[in-house]
Amino acid sequence: MESAYLYMTVAMSALLGVALVSSTMLRGWREWLAFKRHEMEAHAPRHDGGSPSTHSRIEIADLKERIRKLEAIAAGVEL
Repeated sequence: MESAYLYMTVAMSALLGVALVSSTMLRGWREWLAFKRHEMEAHAPRHDGGSPSTHSRIEIADLKERIRKLEAIAAGVEL
Protein backbone atom coordinates (compact mmCIF):
# COMPACT_ATOMS: atom_id res chain seq x y z
CA MET A 1 0.00 0.00 0.00
CA GLU A 2 2.89 2.36 0.73
CA SER A 3 4.32 1.84 -2.75
CA ALA A 4 0.97 2.90 -4.27
CA TYR A 5 1.20 6.21 -2.42
CA LEU A 6 4.78 6.60 -3.56
CA TYR A 7 3.84 6.00 -7.21
CA MET A 8 0.88 8.37 -6.89
CA THR A 9 3.15 11.06 -5.42
CA VAL A 10 5.71 10.62 -8.19
CA ALA A 11 3.00 10.71 -10.86
CA MET A 12 1.40 13.84 -9.40
CA SER A 13 4.82 15.54 -9.13
CA ALA A 14 5.59 14.69 -12.76
CA LEU A 15 2.19 15.98 -13.87
CA LEU A 16 2.71 19.19 -11.90
CA GLY A 17 6.17 19.60 -13.48
CA VAL A 18 4.80 19.12 -16.98
CA ALA A 19 2.00 21.61 -16.30
CA LEU A 20 4.48 24.17 -14.97
CA VAL A 21 6.84 23.81 -17.93
CA SER A 22 3.93 23.95 -20.39
CA SER A 23 2.48 27.11 -18.87
CA THR A 24 5.91 28.76 -18.83
CA MET A 25 6.51 27.87 -22.47
CA LEU A 26 3.03 29.13 -23.45
CA ARG A 27 3.67 32.45 -21.74
CA GLY A 28 7.03 32.72 -23.50
CA TRP A 29 5.39 31.97 -26.85
CA ARG A 30 2.76 34.65 -26.30
CA GLU A 31 5.40 37.20 -25.29
CA TRP A 32 7.48 36.33 -28.36
CA LEU A 33 4.44 36.78 -30.61
CA ALA A 34 3.66 40.14 -28.99
CA PHE A 35 7.29 41.19 -29.49
CA LYS A 36 7.23 40.20 -33.17
CA ARG A 37 3.89 41.98 -33.67
CA HIS A 38 5.33 45.13 -32.09
CA GLU A 39 8.48 44.79 -34.21
CA MET A 40 6.42 44.51 -37.41
CA GLU A 41 4.30 47.53 -36.48
CA ALA A 42 7.43 49.57 -35.79
CA HIS A 43 8.84 48.79 -39.25
CA ALA A 44 5.57 49.24 -41.14
CA PRO A 45 5.66 52.03 -43.71
CA ARG A 46 3.69 55.03 -42.57
CA HIS A 47 2.07 57.50 -44.90
CA ASP A 48 -0.89 59.85 -44.71
CA GLY A 49 -2.92 58.07 -47.37
CA GLY A 50 -2.59 60.89 -49.88
CA SER A 51 0.19 59.34 -51.90
CA PRO A 52 1.55 55.82 -52.00
CA SER A 53 4.74 55.18 -50.09
CA THR A 54 8.04 54.82 -51.92
CA HIS A 55 8.14 51.13 -51.12
CA SER A 56 4.73 50.59 -52.71
CA ARG A 57 5.76 52.44 -55.85
CA ILE A 58 8.93 50.37 -56.15
CA GLU A 59 6.91 47.16 -55.75
CA ILE A 60 4.44 48.27 -58.44
CA ALA A 61 7.26 49.17 -60.83
CA ASP A 62 8.88 45.78 -60.19
CA LEU A 63 5.61 43.98 -60.87
CA LYS A 64 5.10 45.93 -64.11
CA GLU A 65 8.61 44.99 -65.27
CA ARG A 66 7.95 41.33 -64.48
CA ILE A 67 4.68 41.48 -66.45
CA ARG A 68 6.50 43.00 -69.45
CA LYS A 69 9.07 40.19 -69.33
CA LEU A 70 6.39 37.51 -69.09
CA GLU A 71 4.48 39.06 -72.02
CA ALA A 72 7.70 39.10 -74.05
CA ILE A 73 8.31 35.43 -73.24
CA ALA A 74 4.74 34.60 -74.23
CA ALA A 75 5.15 36.48 -77.52
CA GLY A 76 8.41 34.63 -78.24
CA VAL A 77 10.62 37.71 -78.10
CA GLU A 78 14.19 37.23 -76.88
CA LEU A 79 15.20 39.61 -74.10
